[in-house]
Amino acid sequence: MAKSHGENGPRAPAAGGSLSGTRESLAPGPDAAAADELSSLGSDSEANGFAERRIDKFGFIVGSQGAEGALEEVPLEVLRQRESKWLDMLNNWDKWMAKKHKKIRLRCQKGIPPSLRGRAWQYLSGGKVKLQQNPGKFDQAFWCLVQICEKYLPGYYSEKLEAIQLDGEILFSLLQKVSPVAHKHLSQQKIDPLLYMTEWFMCAFSRTLPWSSVLRVWDMFFCEGVKIIFRVGLVLLKHALGSPEKLKACQGQYETIERLRSLSPKIMQEAFLVQEVVELPVTERQIEREHLIQLRRWQDTRGELQCHSPPRLHGAKAILEAEPGPWPTLQPSPSIRLPPDAPLPGSKGKYKPPKQVQKEQRKQAKASGQWDKPPTPSQAKVAAAAGDACPPRDVHPKDPVYQDPQDSAPQDSAYHCSQESLTSQESEDTYL
Repeated sequence: MAKSHGENGPRAPAAGGSLSGTRESLAPGPDAAAADELSSLGSDSEANGFAERRIDKFGFIVGSQGAEGALEEVPLEVLRQRESKWLDMLNNWDKWMAKKHKKIRLRCQKGIPPSLRGRAWQYLSGGKVKLQQNPGKFDQAFWCLVQICEKYLPGYYSEKLEAIQLDGEILFSLLQKVSPVAHKHLSQQKIDPLLYMTEWFMCAFSRTLPWSSVLRVWDMFFCEGVKIIFRVGLVLLKHALGSPEKLKACQGQYETIERLRSLSPKIMQEAFLVQEVVELPVTERQIEREHLIQLRRWQDTRGELQCHSPPRLHGAKAILEAEPGPWPTLQPSPSIRLPPDAPLPGSKGKYKPPKQVQKEQRKQAKASGQWDKPPTPSQAKVAAAAGDACPPRDVHPKDPVYQDPQDSAPQDSAYHCSQESLTSQESEDTYL
């Protein structure tokens, strides 16, 4: 599969051990010419007799006319550190999502390592849960697409594209706060949002931005939801039409639309775009508030929506809360267990630790004159283990510590224990 962007081919591997985005840069020793030779071996271009081609850092074949310019360089050491952190997150996903979701969001903004991006998207989107709920039905990519259509962008691909039209009005209203100059110009030219934002939103910018920028946008989109799509659209509009100087070449409707269809490579560049998107102050609450406003206007002018789609979920955390994974929740496990058929006796009265029970029983025995000698070590050990409710076999029935067999489980049961020890299930502690 060939991927072409721009006019110039990718640059040679950078010095200093940085990740240049090619497989050849990982090979030790060869110079640029040798790396070029390695890139052509076994490729389709060699078999078909075409010019030599290279492979970008995403695994796409890039020809002489097919690079998108300079890519953001990530040092190999930094990349390996990020991979290690992401592996830890993916292996303990529930814990991270529950307690460290902000950390996940920050790491998505920095960019998911290419080697783990596919797996991370499955976890973020909930596609992995869908796959586990439907074993043997379709593959991972399919369920990821299902999540996009049903959770992130519900109603986008329905008849009449009502959800897209509604989001176009939301985008245009938010633009008034982000860039009043661009908003005024589009209003004067009477350019409907559908003329420029339909492909942006329906394809999540995959047909608009350079591929490196697309992946970074999708990293954030899967984590934070549709607000990333709104932010990207607002950034592009702001930097394309947001100043009088930029509007000098956009005097009419045709020129304005052409400007938005042929955006400057600078504002689509990976590092610049991501930084602008992260810093743009547009929140989920603002989007939902504007959604309600535009929905009421729609109902007043056009009637009820014909598309009844479920409410969209804003990112990975909301999706996980709506559809938790099938993993069992850890429960406290008591160390004292009863046989399956044994009834669980109820606990009455205030619980007393075994040592305190022993002292009171000894005092009662001394007071009644029936105390002869302290118990043997073996007897004390048995009494301590059973809460002094399981007397040793040689204890006489007249002894005060003797318990009527009718009021307890059989004496020869290996699982016999006192009511006091069973209350440990309520306090989540076990006394032995």
